[in-house]
Amino acid sequence: MTDWLDRVLAVPEALAATPVLAIALTLGAFFAGNGVFARIGRPIWLPPVVLSAVLLSATIALLSLDYQRYQQGAQWLMLLLGPATVALGIPLYQQMHHIRALWRPILCTLPLAATLAAVYALVIAWALGATPEVLASLAPKSVTAPIAIGITEQLGGSVPLMMGGLLITGVVATAFVDLMARPLAIDDDRILGFALGLNGHAIGTARAFEISHTAGAFASLGMGLTGVFTALILPLFFWF
Repeated sequence: MTDWLDRVLAVPEALAATPVLAIALTLGAFFAGNGVFARIGRPIWLPPVVLSAVLLSATIALLSLDYQRYQQGAQWLMLLLGPATVALGIPLYQQMHHIRALWRPILCTLPLAATLAAVYALVIAWALGATPEVLASLAPKSVTAPIAIGITEQLGGSVPLMMGGLLITGVVATAFVDLMARPLAIDDDRILGFALGLNGHAIGTARAFEISHTAGAFASLGMGLTGVFTALILPLFFWF
């Protein structure tokens, strides 16, 4: 009996030594966050990614899991970020006729908006006395995670700090785009989608797909082009 009980109690520790526990906890938090989001009426100001993050953090704390060990196990899920981002090209291709018709305003808007998204945060942080590491971590906050991680590592920033800024930016940008669309009388799904993807990266793109496939396609376009543009322009800012 004692041997059997010892084996049962050793199961969590054995699972924690493999990626299984980290992956199971992450997926469980994801589905639980989406379930709670649907149950409370899908509020714009509280996207499922925030609920999932809170649930996962609470679970890790309650189980007294070592965060470094969890992070190592969850790295397997990080491998899916790249293919998931590339898969957004499918709705983009399906809406290519809309994109061809609007290439001029897109070309005029993107450089200005993507530059401002990075520069205003850098100016505020610099004025408050932020260190170069913090500046490098905040600079790619409007870019989707797979690209932002590469930019942050290249600039010498902190990836965990960048991910925090990324989450806050996505939630706030998505809420403000929805909040400002009505008083500004903007009901064109293409404009809403592009603004959501450009400012709110993957969180904004997920919100855009809830509006329509057209909004989702333009959000994918905005997110992808912002990532490429920022990856090219930010190293120049830090070089000077």
